Amino acid sequence: NKKAFVELLFWKNPTAVCEMTKGYSSLQEGEGAPKSRVAPWTPQEEQELRELYWKYKEVEGEDVIAAILAHLPTPGRTRRQVVKQLVRM
Repeated sequence: NKKAFVELLFWKNPTAVCEMTKGYSSLQEGEGAPKSRVAPWTPQEEQELRELYWKYKEVEGEDVIAAILAHLPTPGRTRRQVVKQLVRM
């Protein structure tokens, strides 16, 4: 491909780089970099998050998010996910 150098001027993800090196349409459906899908918050999880926030927001000298993560019943939630959900709520 004589114009491949133009593609090098733009940022690429690992899947696009693989396609460039192995040929386009070389990746079959389901291959390549995995898509990260965050599990949606259920109403019960939102309620628990709300209760934990109100419980720990007034504690002096303690990180509120760390306290929430320690007491959150659903494992696998990251600090960023909790903060984003609190802002959204």
